Amino acid sequence: MPRFTFLQHPSLKQIEQITTLYRLEGWWTDVQDDPDLVKRIIAGSHAFLVATEGDDIIGMGRVISDRASDAYIQDLTVKQKFRGSGIGSQIVNRLVARLKADGLSWIGVVAEKNSADFYAKLGFGPMPAATAMLKDES
Repeated sequence: MPRFTFLQHPSLKQIEQITTLYRLEGWWTDVQDDPDLVKRIIAGSHAFLVATEGDDIIGMGRVISDRASDAYIQDLTVKQKFRGSGIGSQIVNRLVARLKADGLSWIGVVAEKNSADFYAKLGFGPMPAATAMLKDES
């Protein structure tokens, strides 16, 4: 059974593992390893949760929010060999519980890479009259 921990001050080893997860998911292909970037991502998140087995991070998810009314779950991933075991669902459920405890009930997510069915099973649905959009100026 994995252990779930909200990170605030990650160790260098945790930063390296988080960077690997971003790369495995294909989110960081052109970004050089930058431990300070990972520290800033964690510090700027409303919550950053990792699932670990021993000292190995096997999954993660985070929430960005204004800390007053709205929140978005982001960067949810679980290492391939652990998928299908409920770890991703536990990460989402723990993030949602944290948000509710913090007084936030409007929780959004952009379901990418055909993950809409996964989020639907956890109670998320289409946002009425909304379309996910992106302006990528990289």
